[in-house]
Amino acid sequence: MSESSPEERLAALYFLRRVQVADLARTDRWIADAEQRAAEHARRRPPPPAPDWCVQYGMGGRAVRPAMVHTSECWVPGVSMEGVSRAQAIEALTRGGVPPCILCRPERELGVLD
Repeated sequence: MSESSPEERLAALYFLRRVQVADLARTDRWIADAEQRAAEHARRRPPPPAPDWCVQYGMGGRAVRPAMVHTSECWVPGVSMEGVSRAQAIEALTRGGVPPCILCRPERELGVLD
């Protein structure tokens, strides 16, 4: 195999670079198309239903003990809440020692702590 001149090698490397740039541009178009399809799919999908119960956490978020159990209709300004299942809300109220909200009274709807 004969060795190519430095000019031939440089020309071959520039050719390789052009091919790779074209491949990268094509891949970027494929990614953009896939992202657009995923965004359209997400817009068509209905939002998940709101949870029936929520647990309020204090300033430390989930790192601290839950502060209160609420119904999903309860609105307390500036409070961070996380949706939970019926079983989780009952567990928090009965075994977890988490107090119910005095405004929305979730224990009545759940049938506990009456």
